[in-house]
Amino acid sequence: MHCDVLYKLQSSKGKWTFQDSPELDVNFERLIQGDILLQGFAIFLDPDVPVEHKWKKAVEQSNIFKQHILHRDGIIKPLKRWADLPDLPEGKVAAALTLEGVEPIGQDLDRLEQLLDGGVLSVGLTWNNANLAADGVEEPRGAGLTAFGKQIVKRLNERKVLTDVSHLSIKSFWDVMEVAEFPIASHSSAKSICPHIRNLDDDQIRAMIEHNAMIHVIFHPLFTTPSGTANMEDVIRHIDHIAELGGIRNIGFGSDFDGIPSHVKGLEDAGKYQDFIVELEKHFSKEEVAGFAHQNFLDHLPQ
Repeated sequence: MHCDVLYKLQSSKGKWTFQDSPELDVNFERLIQGDILLQGFAIFLDPDVPVEHKWKKAVEQSNIFKQHILHRDGIIKPLKRWADLPDLPEGKVAAALTLEGVEPIGQDLDRLEQLLDGGVLSVGLTWNNANLAADGVEEPRGAGLTAFGKQIVKRLNERKVLTDVSHLSIKSFWDVMEVAEFPIASHSSAKSICPHIRNLDDDQIRAMIEHNAMIHVIFHPLFTTPSGTANMEDVIRHIDHIAELGGIRNIGFGSDFDGIPSHVKGLEDAGKYQDFIVELEKHFSKEEVAGFAHQNFLDHLPQ
């Protein structure tokens, strides 16, 4: 449900191609190798981008999605509505556009509508910082959603678009839980296993489960173990913990490929997913692993 390929392709200024550039954790060949059903592609802007340039940069990434990700002989299909995912033809890969932080829209809800009309199906209100909608997890103030942020979430509800909690401050998280009909954690793991500020604590995990929301574990070593080095077993500890809290039907994969500077051993790119499936089946039933891999998400699609 999350990768930063669009940001990396934009930053490369044409040096890399989505087809097979080895610099990309997620490229076309690796999606096929990993037998991927759905990949979320985030629009993410470096916080240093000047305010007056943010909208242009976001539109550029949306255009990269259309011109470079989808132009693969029809194999990668844009997902316009979550309800269409179960009907994806055999042998196709669904590509969903997401938004990581609403900074590009400023105070203009018409810009949000343009992004939603352009195919954005999941919106995180913030990255780590504060903005006009909410405080992010690294904002020392620790405030919650603004009136504008709540207005955005209500619009996402109306459009059956997911509200992503992965980068929110604690207060913002609980505010979203009160307003959002379709919350999701696109790339977060369990704080009880690794006490990183970006992970979810047990109360947050239980709240997600109560809201019938998905939690997509992240493959960033820094969020996986206190030492900052990790293997597949370390990721599985997070999955096991969420399952023990009652969330075995709420677990998915978020990866954060192309947005992380280091990798879990054995999970270095999207082509390694099937190796991870094999490892998971040593710990869980085939039905449970199929749930983590795809079925849980299909069962939780906005209706």
